[in-house]
Amino acid sequence: MTLRIGNASGFYGDRFDAMREMLTGGDLDVLTGDYLAELTMLILGRDRLKDPAAGYARTFLRQLEDCLGLAHERGVKIVTNAGGLNPAGLADAVRALADRLGIPVRVAHVEGDDLTAAHPHSLAAHAYLGGFGIAACLRAGADVVVTGRVTDAALVTGPAAAHFGWRETDHDRLAGAVVAGHVLECGAQATGGNYAFFRDGDVRRPGFPLAELHEDGSCVITKHSGTGGFVDVGTVTAQLLYETAGAAYAGPDVTARLDTVRLGQDGPDRVRIEGVRGQAPPPTLKVGINKLGGFRNEVVFVLTGLDIEAKAALVREQMEPALGKAADVRWELVRTDRPDAPSEETASALLRLVVRDPDQEVVGRALGGAAVELALASYPGFHVLAPPGKGSPYGAFEDVYVPHGAVDHVAVLHDGRRVPVPPARDTAVLDEVPQPPLPEPLPPGPTRNAPLGLVVGARSGDKGGNANVGVWARTDDAWRWLAHELTADRFRELIPESRPLKVTRHVLPNLRALNFVVEGILGAGVADRHRFDPQAKALGEWLRSRHLDIPEALL
Repeated sequence: MTLRIGNASGFYGDRFDAMREMLTGGDLDVLTGDYLAELTMLILGRDRLKDPAAGYARTFLRQLEDCLGLAHERGVKIVTNAGGLNPAGLADAVRALADRLGIPVRVAHVEGDDLTAAHPHSLAAHAYLGGFGIAACLRAGADVVVTGRVTDAALVTGPAAAHFGWRETDHDRLAGAVVAGHVLECGAQATGGNYAFFRDGDVRRPGFPLAELHEDGSCVITKHSGTGGFVDVGTVTAQLLYETAGAAYAGPDVTARLDTVRLGQDGPDRVRIEGVRGQAPPPTLKVGINKLGGFRNEVVFVLTGLDIEAKAALVREQMEPALGKAADVRWELVRTDRPDAPSEETASALLRLVVRDPDQEVVGRALGGAAVELALASYPGFHVLAPPGKGSPYGAFEDVYVPHGAVDHVAVLHDGRRVPVPPARDTAVLDEVPQPPLPEPLPPGPTRNAPLGLVVGARSGDKGGNANVGVWARTDDAWRWLAHELTADRFRELIPESRPLKVTRHVLPNLRALNFVVEGILGAGVADRHRFDPQAKALGEWLRSRHLDIPEALL
């Protein structure tokens, strides 16, 4: 008995027509949509400040207007976290839409994640719930289930638990579903999108992934026939490493052991995942807290031609009096210029000024006036990419942990009944997983100084203020070299930003992979916009571009 679960959204703003494509492209039992991220919760929180009836992903409702009838005709259940901060409001909106369209669907929702009242200085504080509230809604006959903040993988563990009758102690099965959910959650990232070796296939318009899930928790990751992109062991490995840390991948339903995952190519665009082991979840739930951190403004000065460093020094000195009151001032000179350049743009460098302060006036009018006044009184060729505005609010993210019993997890069924979802009874404190033995190193031989990315892939992402960089080898020999060469200290050498920070290396031999966690590199999270790449999306590609001595046998 196979449960076919597809995904039609990896973030709020993903491809609008993916829902129709997934419903018409082949057989499905369940279609999921992941719309939430740390930044999305902040955006929805600001929406709710303006309108208490807002707080959910409106895109989902517009997609459903076009596709609800299709899903009903084909018997496809829809499960989504698009409810965001207001799952009850979105569920009511879906019912109103169904009534208007004359489609007899049963709509349920899950609530209890909102802990904002317990964190009075936050814009939004939400616990990451598991999948058993979703399962309760589906078992009661719901056709559409709307949630707020659940883990991304819960969109798969919930339908799987409902379909197969799993209990909360079926740890290995649940862990298999968590792994499947983690692969599906970011949509086209599992089908060639954002993939290090993107030239291996046609990724101009990747299709969205689906999992053929089995009762034992194993699955096959694939996509609808005729859609773009590709699914192979590499694309699945990349997504497995995305935004994870060590071998123990903890969640509210189960802790999945990523070091037990076994992947195998099961045919064209088919990757089998099996062997996943699970253990009891930790005794606490993660709570994501979003706050308004203050106001931020930015000016980018363009420096062209000769004397770049001197021009930068001049404008910094001229701007200094206007920046004295700001709480945080950061300058960054980006040397995009080239000598004897064939175009003005390639002859120019960028001097980026970012200013933050609790007072909007300090980063707004004061900063803008000082920059504009230099138009005729600064370095030769003075201009900026855009005039500074009035300053925009920025957010800060942190996570805390509460006992399972601290939330009132409730499944609100399609007939209005409220069914409490009991907290996990079987829990275990998360212990450090011992580092596994390394493979035998490659024998000595000639080397060549070359980019790391010629022999390994990487994918990186954010978790609050931390970044992770997953690195994997495509052959056994490359793995033997990588496991010994790319230590945490070597990582720090290659990524200078990480040198003052804590870098932890995790080894995953089954995936021929290393996962590095860099603590604090993203400040207070993506909404803080602490660095040039605030979500560390390209940190892995920067690592792949760095040169080191690689055995010629691997090149």
